[in-house]
Amino acid sequence: MGKNVRILAQLQGIDLKIDSSRGETQALQSEIHSLEAQAEEKQLEIAQQKAELSAVEEEKKILEENLATEADSIVRSEVRLREIKTQKEYQAVSKEIAAAKKVKSDLEDQVLQKITRSDELNAIIAEKEAYLQEFEVNSSARKSELRERINQLETDISEVSAVRDKTAKGVSPSMMKRYETLREKRQGVAIAEAKGGSCLGCNMNLPPQLFNSLFKEDTYITCPHCQRLLYMRNDVGDVSE
Repeated sequence: MGKNVRILAQLQGIDLKIDSSRGETQALQSEIHSLEAQAEEKQLEIAQQKAELSAVEEEKKILEENLATEADSIVRSEVRLREIKTQKEYQAVSKEIAAAKKVKSDLEDQVLQKITRSDELNAIIAEKEAYLQEFEVNSSARKSELRERINQLETDISEVSAVRDKTAKGVSPSMMKRYETLREKRQGVAIAEAKGGSCLGCNMNLPPQLFNSLFKEDTYITCPHCQRLLYMRNDVGDVSE
């Protein structure tokens, strides 16, 4: 097996470790973003319900003002009623008072509805604020754990990357380019072990002559099915999975 392939097999083990650490880092960052998004969503829900509560309180205030106006109107009409001398005028004012009392009753019902809705919203807001407070405490602790793990992973990536750079210096530029291209096309796996007559990269059987050539030829052999470079583990030594 070619020297470059032997080194690339070692390099791939390093790259896969880096890929794994980066993948975990992204997953942890996504969890942090998810926790933050959940908090923002809960805050928005509370803000919307506070806005509704404010609108309900304003509507109740207007209804109460109208109710007070109707009550004053009824009192004035009742005073007038006692001073009326004619039957016709008495009946007219009586109808006005009856209509005003109906309006007053409707307004009282509406005010009661607003009070009920206001109480409901206050209870909902209090419950959600308590839940949000607990969520933020737990979320803060979890984010601290996640950030600590991310920092460790970034340190690991930095250390392993230094080893990678040193290892990559032993590979010719042309082979390095080929390796990077294959990694991009094959989900990060450019070098595959050949074992038992098969390519473990794609689990396809290799032509016997091609497989046998791995034992004796110092050359670059490619899997005819997945185009990955092939290596024999007993030729590579301690190569990381």
